[in-house]
Amino acid sequence: MSFGDPNNPYGPPQPQQPPAAPNYGYPPQGPPQGYGYPQQPPYGAYPGNNAMPQSMPGLMTTARVLLYIVAGVQVLIGFFAIFGAATLNDASNAGEDTFGDNGFSDIGHAGAGIILVVALLFLGLAALSITLGVKFSRGGQGIRITTMIYGILGAVFGLLILIGSANAGSSAALIWALLWIGFGGVMAAAMIAPSGAAWFNRPRY
Repeated sequence: MSFGDPNNPYGPPQPQQPPAAPNYGYPPQGPPQGYGYPQQPPYGAYPGNNAMPQSMPGLMTTARVLLYIVAGVQVLIGFFAIFGAATLNDASNAGEDTFGDNGFSDIGHAGAGIILVVALLFLGLAALSITLGVKFSRGGQGIRITTMIYGILGAVFGLLILIGSANAGSSAALIWALLWIGFGGVMAAAMIAPSGAAWFNRPRY
């Protein structure tokens, strides 16, 4: 058995090989580490964000639908009022052509002007209702406060109609008043509720 055999257990100990020096000047082997690029967090792992996008609370959705319904009613009232104002103005003009300038024609023109103002008011409120409903998705505290005040005023308007219908004994006016009170109350309650405040305070990315 030769002492020069490295596998000989009785031979002199072999010298230890120094550890291999790193290959300077060559990039390290293995997959790139993405130097210079931030690591992307997993989907949904953002501060204050859940894995799924936040959805609008049910009461908020109801208030939004009611805003669109109110807007449709306001548009109809506005168009009918414009038609009524035009009809009254034409009748007043016809009276002037037949009987000359008289007090009834003046009253008719004044009434037509008042009805036209009411029509424009309802059309403007319809535009406001639609705008508030659309802004529910991205709006902030200004939309919330405006909707709350809008709902409170609608409920007060319905309460005034309710008082008038009770004195007049009109069942149609009573139903109309209850609808306004209910719609306005739901809108205001949705904005006052903690879920409504949290929705308009939510972070937006």
